[in-house]
Amino acid sequence: MWIPTEHEKYGVVIASFRATVPYGLSLEIGDTVQILEKCDGWYRGFALKNPNIKGIFPSSYIHLKNACVKNKGQFEMVIPTEDSVITEMTSTLRDWGTMWKQLYVRNEGDLFHRLWHIMNEILDLRRQVLVGHLTHDRMKDVKRHITARLDWGNEQLGLDLVPRKEYAMVDPEDISITELYRLMEHRHRKKDTPVQASSHHLFVQMKSLMCSNLGEELEVIFSLFDSKENRPISERFFLRLNRNGLPKSPEKPERHCSLFVDLGSSELRKDIYITVHIIRIGRMGAGEKKNACSVQYRRPFGCAVLSIADLLTGETKDDLILKVYMCNTESEWYQIHENIIKKLNARYNLTGSNAGLAVSLQLLHGDIEQIRREYSSVFTHGVSITRKLGFSNIIMPGEMRNDLYITIERGEFEKGGKSVARNVEVTMYIIDSNGQNLKDFISFGSGEPPANEFHSFVLYHNNSPRWSELLKLPIPVDKFRGSHIRFEFRHCSTKEKGEKKLFGFSFVPLMQEDGRTLPDGTHELIVHKCEENTNLQDSSRYLRLPFSKVSLLGTNNQAIKATKESFWITSFLCSTKLTQNGDMLDLLKWRTHPDKITGCLSKIKEIDGSEIVKFLQDTLDTLFGILDENSQKYGSKVFDSLVHIINLLQDSKFHHFKPVMDTYIESHFAGALAYRDLIKVLKWYVDRITEAERQEHIQEVLKAQEYIFKYIVQSRRLFSLATGGQNEEEFRCCIQELLMSVRFFLSQESKGSGALSQSQAVFLSSFPAVYSELLKLFDVREVANLVHDTLGSLPTIMHVDDSLQAVKLQCIGKTVESQLYTNPDSRYILLPVVLHHLHMHLQEQKDLIMCARILSNIFCLIKKNSSEKSVLEEIDVIVTSLLDILLRTILEITSRPQPSGSAMRLQFQDVTGEFVACLLSLLRQMTDRHYQQLLDGFSTKEELRDFLLQIFTVFRILIRPEMFPKDWTVMRLVANNVIITTVLYLSDALRKNFLNENFDYKIWDSYFYLAVIFINQLCLQLEMFTPSKKKKVLEKYGDMRVTMGCEIFSMWQNLGEHKLHFIPALIGPFLEVTLIPQPDLRNVMIPIFHDMMDWEQRRSGNFKQVEAKLIDKLDSLMSEGKGDETYRELFNSILLKKIERETWRESGVSLIATVTRLMERLLDYRDCMKMGEVDGKKIGCTVSLLNFYKTELNKEEMYIRYIHKLYDLHLKAQNFTEAAYTLLLYDELLEWSDRPLREFLTYPMQTEWQRKEYLHLTIIQNFDRGKCWENGIILCRKIAEQYESYYDYRNLSKMRMMEASLYDKIMDQQRLEPEFFRVGFYGKKFPFFLRNKEFVCRGHDYERLEAFQQRMLNEFPHAIAMQHANQPDETIFQAEAQYLQIYAVTPIPESQEVLQREGIPDNIKSFYKVNHIWRFRYDRPFHKGTKDKENEFKSLWVERTSLILVQSLPGISRWFEVEKREVVEMSPLENAIEVLENKNQQLKTLISQCQTRQMQNINPLTMCLNGVIDAAVNGGVSRYQEAFFVKEYILNHPEDGEKITRLRELMLEQAQILEFGLAVHEKFVPQDMRPLHKKLVDQFFVMKSSLGIQEFSACIQASPVHFPNGSPRVCRNSAPASMSPDGARVIPRRSPLSYPAVNRYSSSSLSSQASAEVSNITGQSESSDEVFNMQRMLFNHIGDGPLPRSDPNLSAPDKASPARHGTSVSPSPAGRSPMKGSMQSFTPSPVEYHSSGLISNSPVLSGSYSSGISSLSRCSTSETSGFENPVNEQTVSMSTYSVPEEPVRKESKTPPPYSVYERTLRRPAPLPHSLSIPVTSEPPALPPKPLLARSTNLENGSRRTEQVPRPRPLPRKVSQL
Repeated sequence: MWIPTEHEKYGVVIASFRATVPYGLSLEIGDTVQILEKCDGWYRGFALKNPNIKGIFPSSYIHLKNACVKNKGQFEMVIPTEDSVITEMTSTLRDWGTMWKQLYVRNEGDLFHRLWHIMNEILDLRRQVLVGHLTHDRMKDVKRHITARLDWGNEQLGLDLVPRKEYAMVDPEDISITELYRLMEHRHRKKDTPVQASSHHLFVQMKSLMCSNLGEELEVIFSLFDSKENRPISERFFLRLNRNGLPKSPEKPERHCSLFVDLGSSELRKDIYITVHIIRIGRMGAGEKKNACSVQYRRPFGCAVLSIADLLTGETKDDLILKVYMCNTESEWYQIHENIIKKLNARYNLTGSNAGLAVSLQLLHGDIEQIRREYSSVFTHGVSITRKLGFSNIIMPGEMRNDLYITIERGEFEKGGKSVARNVEVTMYIIDSNGQNLKDFISFGSGEPPANEFHSFVLYHNNSPRWSELLKLPIPVDKFRGSHIRFEFRHCSTKEKGEKKLFGFSFVPLMQEDGRTLPDGTHELIVHKCEENTNLQDSSRYLRLPFSKVSLLGTNNQAIKATKESFWITSFLCSTKLTQNGDMLDLLKWRTHPDKITGCLSKIKEIDGSEIVKFLQDTLDTLFGILDENSQKYGSKVFDSLVHIINLLQDSKFHHFKPVMDTYIESHFAGALAYRDLIKVLKWYVDRITEAERQEHIQEVLKAQEYIFKYIVQSRRLFSLATGGQNEEEFRCCIQELLMSVRFFLSQESKGSGALSQSQAVFLSSFPAVYSELLKLFDVREVANLVHDTLGSLPTIMHVDDSLQAVKLQCIGKTVESQLYTNPDSRYILLPVVLHHLHMHLQEQKDLIMCARILSNIFCLIKKNSSEKSVLEEIDVIVTSLLDILLRTILEITSRPQPSGSAMRLQFQDVTGEFVACLLSLLRQMTDRHYQQLLDGFSTKEELRDFLLQIFTVFRILIRPEMFPKDWTVMRLVANNVIITTVLYLSDALRKNFLNENFDYKIWDSYFYLAVIFINQLCLQLEMFTPSKKKKVLEKYGDMRVTMGCEIFSMWQNLGEHKLHFIPALIGPFLEVTLIPQPDLRNVMIPIFHDMMDWEQRRSGNFKQVEAKLIDKLDSLMSEGKGDETYRELFNSILLKKIERETWRESGVSLIATVTRLMERLLDYRDCMKMGEVDGKKIGCTVSLLNFYKTELNKEEMYIRYIHKLYDLHLKAQNFTEAAYTLLLYDELLEWSDRPLREFLTYPMQTEWQRKEYLHLTIIQNFDRGKCWENGIILCRKIAEQYESYYDYRNLSKMRMMEASLYDKIMDQQRLEPEFFRVGFYGKKFPFFLRNKEFVCRGHDYERLEAFQQRMLNEFPHAIAMQHANQPDETIFQAEAQYLQIYAVTPIPESQEVLQREGIPDNIKSFYKVNHIWRFRYDRPFHKGTKDKENEFKSLWVERTSLILVQSLPGISRWFEVEKREVVEMSPLENAIEVLENKNQQLKTLISQCQTRQMQNINPLTMCLNGVIDAAVNGGVSRYQEAFFVKEYILNHPEDGEKITRLRELMLEQAQILEFGLAVHEKFVPQDMRPLHKKLVDQFFVMKSSLGIQEFSACIQASPVHFPNGSPRVCRNSAPASMSPDGARVIPRRSPLSYPAVNRYSSSSLSSQASAEVSNITGQSESSDEVFNMQRMLFNHIGDGPLPRSDPNLSAPDKASPARHGTSVSPSPAGRSPMKGSMQSFTPSPVEYHSSGLISNSPVLSGSYSSGISSLSRCSTSETSGFENPVNEQTVSMSTYSVPEEPVRKESKTPPPYSVYERTLRRPAPLPHSLSIPVTSEPPALPPKPLLARSTNLENGSRRTEQVPRPRPLPRKVSQL
């Protein structure tokens, strides 16, 4: 039996569990589970990562953990009781894990690896915390590291900022909102602005000295030098190098690493240098022989410097090589570093080109303890500490130092009887009072242990040596008295013995007789002469002598005075125990000289502060001792001295000594009677304030009042203890009187000068510090009342001194932060005065930053759930006093423009945020009672209305995304929770007060607007959150959107007839709400639309407004990514259900259907636009939507917007022709008028004429780029007409030149003819606009079927390509899949006059063959009846399918939907006729091209002749004879008599053409192909005989074969001789084309690489074996024989581009359109042969035409070219088998606006205004000018054809909207 668990609530999975049992729950190792029930070793519960799925799992797989349960029962919430940092770490790492993998997928490798390292680091730290063996400090440190890394990762991944208090996450419910804001803001600032460290440290590590001439040991001395003040600012770092230039003690890092500590920010500047002096230890001269001298001296070697500014650019961890300069002139050694800094280094030599000092330097920032933590390894290994000279910027109490710095400066010595100057060495000793040497107190620098003595370096032959060597003497205080320093001077001989001869000495005592130490500064010491053997051990013998030249001034010792020798040193004492100040000593010894007390107290202000703080306790004891001695005499003097000392501690340098004074007051102060004098003197000063002219001293006194009160209070406590509390009342009276004086002084207004207000400001700034002292003696209420009265006495006038107002507010702020205010009793007393001052400042909008801080502190003390009576009363007071002004303040500061500076902007955001947090805190604290009181407190409805409008406006501001930083989700959720709670309270007031006759539109509108933007907030869209975050939010707040949605619905229902005021205004906002993917919210809100329709129907009898608004908003909202398929279905179903019983049901259903269809298209459009590249799907979808807006919705603005979206897509895809057609749609909506147009999209405000002109020019440019020049010409003419009408001849000239350039391009440039493909999209998975429809697509340049098919499969990667061309059945239509059916189709051009006219060049005709095409066709061969295996042509039928499009191609898209299909069948005989016609036409064209030398070589003609003749020999056309000329066929098909005659004529015509072709071939054939030509001639005679032809004249009167472009024109009955190639008149004609002999094989989805004929003949019903046999038979028997061919006049030749033929030559762009009427005369037009497709149709040259079925898709009903009847020249009719003429389209259909040309035959329509050209006044609309008609001469004179002038073509028609 399953039992609910009591304690087993939470656990971690320790082994993965596969749910193989019924109701089992699969678990992964590491998952956390919440347990609900247990039963016999099993638990039932759910994994926290997916709480919706519950199941059972074994208890042995779970490790239980302690947890506490909230909300026990069905919705219980389990919280682990482990450390909150651990809990956060675990959940964060889970969230990161998922996102981390996504980083890899998105290829963000850098962040991926960094996050991986951080995650591992966090896991290691987590283990340390869990083990629990860390010390308290270490645990803190680890948690700090963990939270820093968690914050970093959250920031990098864009997750929320976590509010923390002491490293633990904070529950926003447990603290006030102001405190939450501060925590968030603190973490945000910490993240944004790293705190600048005030303390810096320089780490130096010596690596080596690289120098060629080493060989001696070296000393290297580092120090910091201030070049501005010309002095060192640090001690020295001293280290020794061995003979190789490496550190001497590498095993001791402290010997070669040092940290220069305590550099202030002011010392990180470019004039601070690191100086390095190098001293060598060796012989006097660097190059001396080894045996010259055995004694070693310290000698100058070199110097290097580096500016510290070079290190500021970053942390330089790489080694630096410093240049080392050698000193040539030793006398300048002391200033070599200065000269190098001043760039005077030309006088010094470098030690070598590759020489240098290798050092590692790094600047570290932060206090020394922080550095120790962060760079623990440096300190662990060892590092010497190099201090600054003297005290650091901040002197710490307890710091013990007693360092005397001595700089050996210089000497002046006599020659001493020598001919040359001396080599002087100075030796220094410290001698104590007993005459003994003090050991280990001479420090050379921080890297070296202290020594007993010091030897200076030696300067060669220099009697005035300058050393400037700095030494530190850390002598203990007890050894200081009586000690002295002795300097001995020796001459160092350079002779072999190397003796050092003593010749003199100097000394200096460390302390003077009066107890003062040696004063700081330079001292000139006397050099006492002595002999080499003089014994100086007995110091008493020379100590009686004078030591300095200064001391000689009062003596008469002439011998010493006469000496010229001197020695200079500089001393500097840095001691916390010894003083050099005599006044200080006099004060401390006041009892010995009572008469000097007054003088000493007067001089105390002149004593240096560092001297006073060193002896702080002694000084204070002295002062209070003097006060006890004679308070009457010295009271005010002591008081003034005490004030001076107290204010001294305010200095930043000494403020760390405040605790020393505090300790003194608590522990050492003994002045029990002092309080009387202190109060008396203080009151005396306060009473004099208003009268005194000079206030400086009084202000000093007021500044010190905190410590004065501390002394008063402590003194009184001591007195009470001693006397048992005597004189208590007297003391209270004194304090009361003192504060009365204060109140009087504060209440005075400053008149004229600001001195009084300054004194008031000084008092107020330090007054709050007194509260805590008063609390030690008085009751809380008493102190609160005193403070209340004092603060209440302040003048309330705001126009007084601004600085005083600021200080006053600061005083209020400190009061609120004080201990006094935290007590509820005193708080209630103080709150009114605090709120009073705040109210005044807020009203004036002054000092807002301070006001915000005070308010925050007030609310920080009021916790969220404090229901104590005192808190409720406080809230009452605050609501009454501040709510209104708070709202106004927020409105005011948010309406101001934000300041430009970043610091100011941050401050501005802080203030706004703090006020907002205060408002939210106040609202969260308010209970029902408070709200009721607030709403009842408004005396009129106007006041209530203003309040509600104000608070709704503020709420709208709070919801703005910019109100808080984007990662402050916690803060936003808290704010939203407060807002929704408040709105629920206020909506009740809205219902009660502003409905029915009191209805107020503005306030209701404000309410609804607020509710809508509340729901739409990004931070409430839970669908975007991670599952864990979503779960947390739902548990804490629920889905606030649904709550607000229900409230909107409820309020809407209350409106009644007032709903009409909000229709249609609220349709858009409500629609936006319903688009949010929250089912409950949608179910609540969608029915409102039904209500709106109903009320609109009642008002106006329709709901056009509702419809219009819905449609307008849907487009913009869905394009933003809102809405989905589920919404469309829900919208449809809910509203249809709602309107079932309405009287207006039909129109409602229509509206819902329209909106639903629009949604379908918009969703498709949005999905398509998500793709990266522009593809057909995007364009097709845009076209579908554009048409929908035009035809179904008639929304012109949306229509134009989508025109431009489509235009941009075309430009991006470089579909320039389509782009032009698209823009033409907009152009056609405009007129040539001066109507002003508003600014729209990218168009400026301009007239309609200007915009239309701009559009015309843009369209012409795009037609030009798309090589659609003919269309451009028409637009050029139109705009030229406008220019002409305005006499704008300048632009007219340009336009005519542009028109001329387009004509040139037509004639000179080559154009590629596109392929066309039919595509069927079948299955329900396609977008709506494609689903179960078929389209014809215009391919890209050079694109063939395989490439197109691949492109389509790439666009639809899930689609399946169908491998047949049959129409799919219903199962395919309804399949949940995507099927693509693709094959090539042939265009059928409109019957345009230009294609039928003679003499028009191909590059003109080619345009009309592939442009403005409505009809396409493809052919499918099949066998009907029994197939004759001997001759398959007998039963080979062709099924021809014609496709009619909704719009012509090209147009606004590369593809258009098929509107209509027509299917006809062609008999075998008709098929044979068409094949022969096509082949004959092909031969004629090639022969003509060869004659006019349009071919670069003759190969194409050779191959074509060979294909036809050789195939005929092997049974080509003879198969047709066998099939159709036999008696049996003629008897069975009497109706085919004319067709059989036609076939016979075509055969004979082919023979005639072949004969002429061979004659032409013979003339041009190269020598190496002569054998082939001979073979062809022989085979031709065999072919003729097989046809039964001996001579043409014998069979039929020869009809001349007229060839275009230069073939001879012959009379109709002329002899065959007239066809001789020699007699041909060749008329050269320019042709841009040539036909290289390149084979092209094109595979397709349905046929393999075979010839066009083979794939034509092989029907789809054939088996693969049959197909193979048919192919083989056809190649053997027909070869390149008669091929299906369409009318060449209507075809699109492949001549237009040599490039195209160079790569893949199309087989027969042959039949583009069947001529369905009567046949033409045999005599071809002058250009018709150009359009035949030799290359295309030749199996030798090409494979199957890229067709989805077969190359018979290229076959069409033939043109009629053959032998004319010699007698009556009648035209043979083929109407018996032609495809019936297409019926005229219904006039009721809207003519599509997508073509520049209107179809003249199909759609008679009036000429549109935009592009029509009047017939009467304009030249022909067709761009190409026809050639002059040639007259035909009948050479035999039988008759002459008359010249007939060509008819003037009709003007072209253009589409209109």
